[in-house]
Amino acid sequence: MHAMKVLLVNPEFPDTYWSFRHALPFEGKRSVFPPLGLMTVSGLIPESVERRLVDLNIERLKKSQIEWADMVFITGMLAQKKSLHEVVDRARKLGKRIVLGGPYVTSTIEELPYADHIFQGEAETTLPQFFEDLERGTTKRTYKAPERPPMAIAPLADFGLVNMKKYSCMSIQYSRGCPFSCEFCDIIEIYGRVPRTKSSQQVIAEFNELNRLGWRGPLFIVDDNFIGNKKNVRLLMPDIIEWQKKHGYPFSLLTEASVNLADDADLLAAMKEAGFRRVFLGIETPVEESLKEAQKPQNRGNLLESVRRIQSHGMEVMAGFIVGFDNDPEDIFERQIEFIRESAIPMAMVGMLNALPDTQLWKRLEREGRLLGADATGNNTIATVNFIPKMDVDTLIAGYQRIMRTIYKPSEYYQRALDSLQRVPQDVPEAHQYHGFKAVTAFLRIAFKLGVLDAERREFWRFFLEAARTHHDRMTELLRHAAMAYHFRKLNESYGDT
Repeated sequence: MHAMKVLLVNPEFPDTYWSFRHALPFEGKRSVFPPLGLMTVSGLIPESVERRLVDLNIERLKKSQIEWADMVFITGMLAQKKSLHEVVDRARKLGKRIVLGGPYVTSTIEELPYADHIFQGEAETTLPQFFEDLERGTTKRTYKAPERPPMAIAPLADFGLVNMKKYSCMSIQYSRGCPFSCEFCDIIEIYGRVPRTKSSQQVIAEFNELNRLGWRGPLFIVDDNFIGNKKNVRLLMPDIIEWQKKHGYPFSLLTEASVNLADDADLLAAMKEAGFRRVFLGIETPVEESLKEAQKPQNRGNLLESVRRIQSHGMEVMAGFIVGFDNDPEDIFERQIEFIRESAIPMAMVGMLNALPDTQLWKRLEREGRLLGADATGNNTIATVNFIPKMDVDTLIAGYQRIMRTIYKPSEYYQRALDSLQRVPQDVPEAHQYHGFKAVTAFLRIAFKLGVLDAERREFWRFFLEAARTHHDRMTELLRHAAMAYHFRKLNESYGDT
């Protein structure tokens, strides 16, 4: 009997804030992050099973790859829906057994694509069960995790399954869940309000494995709120610090956290020492009433001061913003632009409020009879709303587009980047992948495209020369900002916004 063969497929993401599609060619990469979900799933599959992974964000899915497999495992988020359906159709035509899982399948309320087996929730307990059932010939169509599994049983992700050279960043997961209850957030509906974490030993094992495989550079801890369980994070920090020191800081760490990180001086100091270089915050809005409406009390207080405090600990702040709350005043668009400018957040992700299925927001709008048929796309860069807002919808869309046009004008982005470099001190050079020839190539690509061919070349040289004069020791960061400025501007142009 031949060994069973499983093909793991990660569908394609559309072009969004997080895709960085216009920035990646400068560094010769195809995608930002590898499909950590599928690499984790691979860690749960019995060793006797042969496996291959295809990430449609870096390569095309060949017919021969589908033909090779006995079963095709497909994951996906809401934003990957279109591609996911296409993969299912192709695998089905070739008569393959189709297994679906992931956030989209778990929380969608629409009709799911065809599948032989569907996994809802986290797979740590259900996937091993499925393989046992498979041997006995007693498989079920739906496997639903009875409860949220402890992270202690999460496997070591199968990092060797991907071609690391194609990605600009590696990722690991430390925790699932978040202690807050923001009305618009689906994370707490999927992963719960009690953050579960891995042990320090598990995290260090993943660091060791990535180090062994030769990874150097950015490492994203993908938690939706890294500091959700502060007690455990405090226990983890000394181990990361010790590991990074011992290995010469091969990873520059980035993560997502709630704004209350700013209130914890000890944790900020520890994160700096551990080599955290960037942190993504859900700031949402500078308007108190809208924060109250969103059930986000942890963001009230002086937000600009909070951002500055985090920056002063060597971490660049990236952040998410939302317009379209019921309590948004007429001047919300100017206030958001002003806040983003003053806070020196180069990478500001602004989205229009959309109701995601099953969230508290969805339920409230449904009660109020304000939901519209179209479901949220999961793409935070398109000007659409799926409910009837309090503000006139055309005013809302025009205001949103004005924010995007303004904050991603090269002069605006570059000024924030300079301000950010100024506020974010770096004592130790950041781990990256650009040494010697690679660094020169990346620089020449950027200089030619942005400094010669591009209509905004004067802004590029003004930024570059000023930044090189004041921060000549941080060239990788400068080039990253130039590439990002280009990505965001292109993204806006592709939405017919400029």
